[in-house]
Amino acid sequence: MNKYDLVLIGGGIVGVSTAWQLKQQYPDASILLIEKESILAQHQTGHNSGVIHAGVYYQPGSLKADFCRRGAAQTLAFCQEHALPCEQCGKLLVATDTMEYERMEALEERCTQNGIDNHRLSEAELKKREPNITGLGAIFVPATGITDYKKITAKMAELFTNLGGEIKIDSEVKALREESDAVHIEWGNDRVEAGYIIVCSGLLADRLAKMMQIDIDFQIVPFRGEYYQLSAKHNRIVNHLIYPIPDPELPFLGVHLTRMIDGSVTVGPNAVMGWKREGYGSFNFDFKDVIEMLKFAGFWKVAGKNLKSGWSEFKDSFYKPGYLKRVRKYCPSLALKDLEPYPAGIRAQAVKTDGSLIHDFLFAESERSLHVCNAPSPAATSAMPIGEYLCDKASTKFNL
Repeated sequence: MNKYDLVLIGGGIVGVSTAWQLKQQYPDASILLIEKESILAQHQTGHNSGVIHAGVYYQPGSLKADFCRRGAAQTLAFCQEHALPCEQCGKLLVATDTMEYERMEALEERCTQNGIDNHRLSEAELKKREPNITGLGAIFVPATGITDYKKITAKMAELFTNLGGEIKIDSEVKALREESDAVHIEWGNDRVEAGYIIVCSGLLADRLAKMMQIDIDFQIVPFRGEYYQLSAKHNRIVNHLIYPIPDPELPFLGVHLTRMIDGSVTVGPNAVMGWKREGYGSFNFDFKDVIEMLKFAGFWKVAGKNLKSGWSEFKDSFYKPGYLKRVRKYCPSLALKDLEPYPAGIRAQAVKTDGSLIHDFLFAESERSLHVCNAPSPAATSAMPIGEYLCDKASTKFNL
């Protein structure tokens, strides 16, 4: 049986970032990263809008607020150092009615509390910056950017292996057993022994924590985010990222226009209940995932709390004119024929038994393991600070 000082489970950007940083700090340690897919970054990392978030929305003092602000600067610096695609195009949060305009003040205050540069734009200033966007005004956040997180993950993986780290793909963990002196990991016909493990498994975070007999009070509930892509003639329809002013009573931000790093523009995402944790196709249903979700009390409570908004999201998932209406409120020139198919994403959202959504990053641990339990957006932006945090925790807890 092969033995390693450290094993990381999960080949998304958070897992790869952590592995790379650990190998830099502990060059003599034997470190293995395992990923169940045949390619890295196949789930949340590879199914997002590529936005480098500035950290506008997050509670001051939270891990999200801190990690996102630092992560945005680190992500841009990493891209520039390694000649990876990125652009700091800025974001506009557009108010389309008086209620949204009044909410702008709270968002400006949140930006100030989180140390994020922002500027209020009048209706005329908004129109000058974005001739195709309609609104009463906007908040301009210049720090927001765009990139390709798959390419960032691939570069970090390359740097990790260049330092002597190992990566095994096609290795879905089937069993974890913690003993006093090691953790035993099994997948397929293989098994290894690790001194310590760090688990960054996204959509499967709760299941792997339970494998380790960790007492957790949450379950991952998948929310499916569906996108459209604008037809190519609209690739220059906006100069910035265009977001609505979010309703503070709702858990998600709303449909927005996103300039992608490849030059295209996407519309979305919405947020509908997912009936398959890895359901990216047009029809998605997994019996195990659904039964597990229906047996979880928190699912029924969160569904009940958000019944009205959930029904609206579900309806517009199938009714394209309803989806279009969400973006036409600030971009009225778009028509149904402009919305072309685009892959969906899945948000791995940790929900507590009482039905409350866990908004901040969440971690758990045992004697020989650290687990990233909740890392939805802005986890990709925050991947390097999350890795730093885990390295610091590992150094102390594992006495590295």
